[in-house]
Amino acid sequence: MKKKLLALLLAGTATLTLAACGGSGGDSSQNDGTPDDKVYKVGISQLVTHDALDAATKGFQDALNALLPGQVEFDYQNAANDPATCATIATSFVSAGVDLIMANATPALQAAAAATADIPILGTSVTEYGVAFDIKDFSGTVGGNISGTSDLAPLDQQAEMIRAWYPDAKTIGLLYCSNEANSQYQVDTVQGHLESMGYTCTQYAFSDSNDVAAVCQTAADNSDVLYVPTDNTAASNTPVIDNICRGNIPVFAGEEGICKGCGVATLSISYYDIGYKTGEMAAQILTGQADISTMPVAYAPAFVQKYNPTMCDALGVTPPDGYEAIAAE
Repeated sequence: MKKKLLALLLAGTATLTLAACGGSGGDSSQNDGTPDDKVYKVGISQLVTHDALDAATKGFQDALNALLPGQVEFDYQNAANDPATCATIATSFVSAGVDLIMANATPALQAAAAATADIPILGTSVTEYGVAFDIKDFSGTVGGNISGTSDLAPLDQQAEMIRAWYPDAKTIGLLYCSNEANSQYQVDTVQGHLESMGYTCTQYAFSDSNDVAAVCQTAADNSDVLYVPTDNTAASNTPVIDNICRGNIPVFAGEEGICKGCGVATLSISYYDIGYKTGEMAAQILTGQADISTMPVAYAPAFVQKYNPTMCDALGVTPPDGYEAIAAE
């Protein structure tokens, strides 16, 4: 009888101990059951080094460090503007078993998507996801394991910007990299808007950095104004474009980094802000608060008309009202 009583007492004590352990464990977990001290591995694949992409990467890292302090290990890789290297980087992330991939620019995103259908992938500095993945009638959600943020500024407003500055121009040269699908999309769309305003437009495509100078010179010789979309190869070659165009022909740019390097004016977004938004999306995905398959692509909340004082001085032009000067470094 005493042995039975002792066994019952011991069993009761064990039950209380387990209950207490379970209670304290619940205090150190998030609502989704993810431990507060879990460390996430995040791979960052950036196509190339330039101001816009660098700012997006910094915003992404700052957001995750703020939302998940001490819980994220970043593996940053730069492809040096080589799509084949983007594929190698993506494969290495899959082999390493990262928890999430951030792909900065369209070729990096496409390479990551080809490498895995399981690891969540967030793009940033990607102009048009429907174009990047050949999705007809794109609704704003890619689905599967892909989402992200877009750097697209309204293309009709970019065309209107040119008319506001140079209403008497006749010919517009559209300078871009033919190997960037989103660049082709932008120049095709802007061309439609410009032609509806009465301008004559010609596309001048370079295939890579090696022929930027020759193609730019031809465009400058045959145009009153040049337009350069959000284009990573152009962004990496602004000194070349500037050397040909400064003081001779105005260049309008799809984003501030290109405008700062060789342009007169732009309709600008903050790449840091879209990178930060991508980081917020990543935190939700990593902690189980959001399902990437239903997460729509996010866009910049605001656009600012900016001009480059150095280029305006070289051309002897005064910006229209409502333009903000790009800050000198």
